[in-house]
Amino acid sequence: MSEPGPCRSAAAKRMRRHRERRREGLRCVTIELRETEIDVLVQKGLLRSDARNDARAVREALYQYFDSTLN
Repeated sequence: MSEPGPCRSAAAKRMRRHRERRREGLRCVTIELRETEIDVLVQKGLLRSDARNDARAVREALYQYFDSTLN
């Protein structure tokens, strides 16, 4: 049986992920959206109406919007 790897603290894991994102050219930012902006994502068909309170779904809809407008 193989021995488990070293235990990493939560802080060490966060720092590793931060460094990985930087190497990939990504930045992690927090933004606030107005309800009207979420409404537009729904109107554009990027977000299902029933998913408007799902942070992951909103994030994915924003990615799609950025891809279609910034590329």
